[in-house]
Amino acid sequence: MNKLNDAGVAVAPQALAEAVGSAMYARDPASQSLGMTLDAIAPGQARMSMPVRADMLNGHQTCHGGFIFALADSAFAFACNSHNLVTVGAGCTIDYLSPGREGDVLTAIAAEQTLTGKTGIYDVTVRNQDGRTIALFRGKSHRISGEVI
Repeated sequence: MNKLNDAGVAVAPQALAEAVGSAMYARDPASQSLGMTLDAIAPGQARMSMPVRADMLNGHQTCHGGFIFALADSAFAFACNSHNLVTVGAGCTIDYLSPGREGDVLTAIAAEQTLTGKTGIYDVTVRNQDGRTIALFRGKSHRISGEVI
C-alpha cells in the first residue's frame, strides 16, 4: 500500500523506508559514534553493521556485550520505524552465543515478526563477517504518536 507525501503523491513503501532510514541515521549520533552503518532497510527490516574496535573490548579482550546490544537495538529501531510511524522499544531480550573479537565486523539483521495495532515483535540476529552467530535479540515495539519524516 502506498502512502501519500505532503504533496499528495503516492510513495512506495520501499522508498518511504529508505527515506526514513536516511533521516533517522542523519540524526543518530549514538549509532554513528560507534561506527555503525545502515546497510539496508525495507518495510519492517533493517541491516546494520559495526566494526569491533579496541576500545569496545572488555577485560576478556572480547567485545563488550553492551556494544553488541547497542548494534542489535539500533537495527531494531530502524526496522520498527521503517513504516514512518514513530515507534519505540517497549522491552527486549538478548542471548549472547559467541564472542565478538577486535577487528570483527558485526552485522545485525532485524526482521519484523508481527505488527498488530500499536505493537510489534522483531527478531535481530547478530553475526560476524564469517557468518558465526554472535547474539540473538528479540524486541517488542510500541508505536507512539507522529511520523518520523
